[in-house]
Amino acid sequence: MQKTNNLTEAITYYCKILSLPLIKDIFIKEAEDAAKSKISYQQFLYNVLKIQADSRVDNSVKAKLKKAKFPFIKTIEEYDFSFQPEVDEKLIRELCNLNFMDDAKNIIFVGPPGVGKTHLAVGIGVRAALQRKRVLFFTAEELMTELIRANISAKIAEYVELLSRIDLIIIDELGYLEVNKSASSLFFKLVSKRYEKKSIILTTNKPFEEWGEIFGDNVVASAILDRLLHHSYPFLITGKSYRMKELFKKIERDKKD
Repeated sequence: MQKTNNLTEAITYYCKILSLPLIKDIFIKEAEDAAKSKISYQQFLYNVLKIQADSRVDNSVKAKLKKAKFPFIKTIEEYDFSFQPEVDEKLIRELCNLNFMDDAKNIIFVGPPGVGKTHLAVGIGVRAALQRKRVLFFTAEELMTELIRANISAKIAEYVELLSRIDLIIIDELGYLEVNKSASSLFFKLVSKRYEKKSIILTTNKPFEEWGEIFGDNVVASAILDRLLHHSYPFLITGKSYRMKELFKKIERDKKD
């Protein structure tokens, strides 16, 4: 019995040294099950390593989802393409293979409020996070604020460099607020830094010809658009509002009640 206890303690110790916490917790039960089912030593080792690896991947994915700072978690499978038939469902599902990221291409969703632009952006972003890609979600206002803050603290070069290494950046709701001249310049630096290197998903309620109004400068707006659109998948969504759809459903339910 003493020998068994010593061996258990030794295995526990080495699991701790090798950072294998799950194996430390399960190896006794797995060994008992292995003895009962008379599986090989190799199969037993495979089983415990797989359980540890699956847990580590799951934890890594959870960490990626948390670090992405999504406003909500929604998948492409939850998107109602029948309600927005003009959205190219086949292309969206192809983009979920994430090949656009390998080619450093961008995705731009243009349309009025409520048509599902953010849902589509988040859905693709979630798919990227599930593949353990580094994703960051910003509203346009949040991103501009962070860029200005970094610039004021004389850390803009470091901040832009940091953002340039993120696999996928999602910028939501560009166009709801005007961007001042300083923020426009900083945003241009970020877009230029990621140009042909990393992907951006952007949602906006403003058609491209009105971006001069957003940035307060047609030249800067054209330069930003030139880099965003050069390698991109633009989607123009002019369908009905999902929010109105839900409102109408609620009205109908209330009538029945």
